[in-house]
Amino acid sequence: METINIGILGFGVVGTGVAKLLLDKKTVLESRTGAVLNLKTIADIDTTTDRGIDLGQTRLIDDAGGVIADPDIDIIVETIGGETVAKACIEKAMANGKHVVTANKALLAGHGNGLVKLARKNSVDLAFEASCGGCMPIIKTLRESLVANHIRSMSGILNGTCNYILTKISQDGSEFEAALKNAQDLGFAEAEPSLDIDGHDTAHKLAILNSLAHGMEINLKDIHVEGIRNITPADIKFAREFGYTIKLLAIGKIHDDHVEARVHPTMIPDTNPLSHVDQSMNAIAVDADATGQTMLYGKGAGMMPTASAVLSDIADIARNMIAGTRRRMPILGFLEDHIKEIPILPMEELSTRYYLRFEAQDHPGVLSTISGILGEHHISIKSVHQKGRKNNGRVPVVMITHMANEASVQTALTRIVKTDSVVGNPMVIRIEETA
Repeated sequence: METINIGILGFGVVGTGVAKLLLDKKTVLESRTGAVLNLKTIADIDTTTDRGIDLGQTRLIDDAGGVIADPDIDIIVETIGGETVAKACIEKAMANGKHVVTANKALLAGHGNGLVKLARKNSVDLAFEASCGGCMPIIKTLRESLVANHIRSMSGILNGTCNYILTKISQDGSEFEAALKNAQDLGFAEAEPSLDIDGHDTAHKLAILNSLAHGMEINLKDIHVEGIRNITPADIKFAREFGYTIKLLAIGKIHDDHVEARVHPTMIPDTNPLSHVDQSMNAIAVDADATGQTMLYGKGAGMMPTASAVLSDIADIARNMIAGTRRRMPILGFLEDHIKEIPILPMEELSTRYYLRFEAQDHPGVLSTISGILGEHHISIKSVHQKGRKNNGRVPVVMITHMANEASVQTALTRIVKTDSVVGNPMVIRIEETA
């Protein structure tokens, strides 16, 4: 049986999980791949901390360059993270003719186009199933299972931290800061949580998935991104009364000449399956022309779910090697010569429905002032409700609009804020009626 040697760069949470699966599942991996997947060397700056694994014959060294330069190693697994050291290691590994597996969505979103070209130049594979959605096989689904489909849209809950916080606010009525603290105490949120709660982690994943779905270059910079810091228990309560749930969604939609790509808190109907994805779970719904709606659901992070996805890539590459082939599957699902620049719709051109909440002054004419300004900007109100009790002479006014243009909504709100009818900035949440 052929032996395929593997080197891991980074022995943190994910690297430890990958090593554990390679060592503990050795027999089942051999029976499924037809190869001995030999974990030859691990590199990490910390070679003394006990990870709770008996490495046996596997070497643990502090020199990533030594792993990359080893001529016997066939596959490099990058679990370092970040966009500097990891990028340099991957580039050097591919230049040395080694296949690369990574879970590094930030690196792929920011530098993936260049890495894809480098992999082509060196005739090696670059695999990244674990980069988007943890153990959910969304990369394989888009690249392989839906190969005959035109992907019309995707909507995903792709960050467990945000989903846990929104669930906590919804179920317990917690304020955002308290829910975040609880998530940190349980290990669902980082000590510095900005990447997650401000939506950037989700945007990284959407940039990658858009490329796989639509044959476009990876484009992170033009994705509109908003986080969940301003979501309150009141907004979740009002949403529930209207039959909606608030989720942080990654939304991608293809049109004739552009793609919608946006990340923001979104109201979705309770009939949408994504509305029932709670706690730290992830899910993504894909609408394709031949299959219709499909949905994947699972753990989006964690040592073993992520490691499981990494192992699926290792197994794919091993099978290719046994068959005497490489680059059997296009890295981004489309042959490189067919990948195009497809523009992302500027946010101001978006048309959707809106939830608007104002802290309105309790005096005559307030509603007519607000609705009048909205009407002047061609924003039609579907329903308006005065919700809750007065607070310091103010009362919450909640409106749901019909379809409206983003630029018109923002211009109208700017005018409304300058009047004496409202206090502070309004809450604006976009509404999606379908998955």
